[in-house]
Amino acid sequence: MSDEQAEPRPTPSAFHPSCLAMLVADTAIREQGTGKVSLIGIFDHIRAVGFPVSHGQLVVYARITDAEGHYEFRLQLVRLDDDLAIGEGVVQAEVSDRLAARAVIFDLRGLRFECSGRYEFRLQANGRYVGGCPFAVVQMQEEGE
Repeated sequence: MSDEQAEPRPTPSAFHPSCLAMLVADTAIREQGTGKVSLIGIFDHIRAVGFPVSHGQLVVYARITDAEGHYEFRLQLVRLDDDLAIGEGVVQAEVSDRLAARAVIFDLRGLRFECSGRYEFRLQANGRYVGGCPFAVVQMQEEGE
């Protein structure tokens, strides 16, 4: 054992956040100075000609409130047909004002969809469910069919 003491980990908060909104977009831009977030290209489905299909990048924006303290926010993309998690992102955050709303943004890259169907982005804070956002992957017909 070393004489050096490990830096203490933040204690998870006793407050459980509420989700005010969840949106899926192509990208999110945080304005320098004001901290305002702009979502570019909001969508709720992906169209694909064939499967499997990969989606290069998307962001999930969650607006939360009633949070104070340290949180591990975990976002899972779940295929609803069989409840299989096909993608995940984790963000650590320290929230200082319980009454203020806060943006939590997940940048997800290289999601792979094996089939069309209904999906859901599920947000958890410190292992507890906060909210969800439905999402679909749809089969397109090829031109000429």
